[in-house]
Amino acid sequence: MSDRYSRQKLFKPLGEAGQEKIAKKHVIIIGAGALGSVNAESLVRAGIGRLTIIDRDYVEMSNLHRQQLYTEKDAMEGLPKAVAAKNRLNEINSETHITAYVAEADAEMLAELVKDADILLDCTDNFDIRFIINDISIKYQIPWIYGSCVGSSGMSYTILPGKTPCLNCLTESFPISGGTCDSSGIIAPAVQMTAAYQTTEVLKLLADDHQSLREGVLTFDLWGNQSYHMKVSKAKKDECPTCGDKPVYPYLQYENRTKTTVLCGRDTVQIRSPHIKLSLNEIERNLEGLGDIKRNPYLLSFTYDPYRIVFFHDGRTFIHGTNDMNEAKNIYHRFIG
Repeated sequence: MSDRYSRQKLFKPLGEAGQEKIAKKHVIIIGAGALGSVNAESLVRAGIGRLTIIDRDYVEMSNLHRQQLYTEKDAMEGLPKAVAAKNRLNEINSETHITAYVAEADAEMLAELVKDADILLDCTDNFDIRFIINDISIKYQIPWIYGSCVGSSGMSYTILPGKTPCLNCLTESFPISGGTCDSSGIIAPAVQMTAAYQTTEVLKLLADDHQSLREGVLTFDLWGNQSYHMKVSKAKKDECPTCGDKPVYPYLQYENRTKTTVLCGRDTVQIRSPHIKLSLNEIERNLEGLGDIKRNPYLLSFTYDPYRIVFFHDGRTFIHGTNDMNEAKNIYHRFIG
């Protein structure tokens, strides 16, 4: 496979030296959905040495129009995205060492994993985890690349600890949130374009070409034929609780963490209870005869019309059929206690 990366090495900003650096680096991708699957495939094809993928979800048919790593078979089997992604990526490049976690990325997990990581890549669908990523990035001095997309639009921003404004700084002066795939839908080209900007920034960092990094926030609207680049250097704040003079990393503190989350575009609520620890075997026994139960090595799915409840090994539960948190909690406690 000596010529595998020959065309990439012909690109002068990378060359032989850049390719060697890429092969020695470790990138953590948080989220293996639309952005995660495109970024992961691009990095594996580029020859990344190590890739860690963290995702809490599993593959469904509604994912397939934009999440390019997955197949109908993955959806029919209900495979966790992290597992399905690893399976596919191993077929693409056996030289890359891939670790997959079927779990929700939280502060403790990320703090442990970033010890030997070079870049954090945001491919999530909510700001709760993004603010945790932001705090982890600044605290442990690991660059991270923000990415989001909805409808035909996307946004990307590269955050360098100690140099650029962090996400906390930005949210006070720049509107980076808006519609979601729940309200506005999404088309695949918006995903691919956002991921292209993210992956390119990753390659620059991996090759140590910091002078080529994009400064500021980039946004675009493919359908509206528009793109913008906004300088944000003046948004950096000395009093920022994350990257300021006296950081306290507020989103790493337990009281600031959300335990109930509405999942993007799914009519689904995720619930994580720190007090209830039941095995899937025990849950299956308790629910036997109450509804349709399906099981694979990673999760248990229980249908109780009009809801579908999915239990994971790590204690998370998805309540499909509602985006109301209180309603979801009522359904959850009806069967778990």
